[in-house]
Amino acid sequence: MSIIICPGIHDRTFTQSFISGLFDGLIGENQANILVFPGKDFLNLSALHILEFLRHRLNNSLESPLIFISFSAGVVGAIGAAHLWQLLGGRVKAFIAIDGWGVPLQGNFPIHRMSHDYFTHWSSSLLGSGQNNFYAEPGVDHMSIWRSPETVQGWWVDSSIGIFPPKGHLSAAAFLRMLLERYEAN
Repeated sequence: MSIIICPGIHDRTFTQSFISGLFDGLIGENQANILVFPGKDFLNLSALHILEFLRHRLNNSLESPLIFISFSAGVVGAIGAAHLWQLLGGRVKAFIAIDGWGVPLQGNFPIHRMSHDYFTHWSSSLLGSGQNNFYAEPGVDHMSIWRSPETVQGWWVDSSIGIFPPKGHLSAAAFLRMLLERYEAN
């Protein structure tokens, strides 16, 4: 399984902090092939640049199923790259959008949204979301959910039954690890 991380437009140290907060636990970097798109500035918006990066890093091998984890502006490029990967014959196991506010999300692969507050969760879900989503409660600033997912608490929501009732209160990192473990097993 390969995980492609598509950051937004921010300091690169935030992405390293995200990876540390996420993978400090049940899933380690040695269990999955973790690729971080190194795009700078507006390249994170480019599906073609992300696809080119994937093809280069995976040696044009489409056998490895991918999980996309994207943040903020990176969601724009990542969703396009996920669709392009499928068009080339690759498999997308899941797509996780963290604070991709205003980005329509649709696809024939599982989609999960994570938001830094309830308003962002609610308004983003109008543009498409899958089952098993997350929003921070209490709300946090936009960068906190990326920079420190292990400290952000919130609700796991199954949108197939509506916004409420929430299934459980947990950290953003725990929610992500739960998803990754599920997709690693399947």
